[in-house]
Amino acid sequence: MCGIGGIVYRDDAPRGSHPVGDGLIKMLQSLAHRGMDSTGVTVSGGVFEASLMVRLWVEDGYILESVFSDVGNAVKEVGGVIGFKETKGRFLRLGVTSECDVRALADVLFMLEGVVVHSIGENSEVIKDIGMAIDIDGRHNVSGLYGTHGIGHVRMATESIVDITHSHPFWAYPFPDISVVHNGQLTNYHKLKRHYEGEGYQFQTQNDSELIAVYLADKLFQDNSLEDALISSLDDLDGTFTFLVSTKDAIGYAKDRWAAKPLVTMETDSVVAVASEEVALRSVFSDEIRRIEPQQSEVMTWQV
Repeated sequence: MCGIGGIVYRDDAPRGSHPVGDGLIKMLQSLAHRGMDSTGVTVSGGVFEASLMVRLWVEDGYILESVFSDVGNAVKEVGGVIGFKETKGRFLRLGVTSECDVRALADVLFMLEGVVVHSIGENSEVIKDIGMAIDIDGRHNVSGLYGTHGIGHVRMATESIVDITHSHPFWAYPFPDISVVHNGQLTNYHKLKRHYEGEGYQFQTQNDSELIAVYLADKLFQDNSLEDALISSLDDLDGTFTFLVSTKDAIGYAKDRWAAKPLVTMETDSVVAVASEEVALRSVFSDEIRRIEPQQSEVMTWQV
């Protein structure tokens, strides 16, 4: 079934001053009945003490100290300098302080055995783990992350195994600050994946949601607007889907021609929230606000 949610703050407060992580945790915990296998968020618009924020996970069976050393060497190989490092179990959060090419950095990290790259961002980071929102908040202090916007997901596994790697959001490797959460299923996934692999793109999973992220990133890289990329997705992606995308300065959604997967939005001049169910929005808005339910073949974007 799965549940998705997103939030955008649009006021004039300084960048990185809004409790995006806390808002997403509250929304996703209220959607826990839609999926308890895993939970994840993208928090964007943060202020980092580094040029790039890198989020990694080390697979079970690999010695952490050895892998962390390999990661450090890989960063140096492409001209990066690690400004700070935080570890929580098998999770690694790195601040890379010097200017290095994101694609080059992603590629060398991709080649390391046992390393899964959750995100590389200039102002965003992906945090995902097994369990409900309250669980990952306890482990990763998501509610303490500030920014301007973000998206999140609760997962009920149907097409792939229950593990951290197949949890949402999916980062659009190797583009910074583009990630997707998705409720639904693509029927032309394998055809599109072969196409993008032929174009030189790499995938870390067999999950169709990762393909949506790469699809949108490729459109944006070709100088399409986010809105145009979402409109194109309605024709290019087959299946039943409702998804949210987060970029460096916006979020957006697309809902397929059958509108089988639910979505509800609420909006004020300063805050926009969108989720699979209204109960999640009520954790953000205490006042009575008009509820809008997007219909078939509909897209929408909001800038921060």
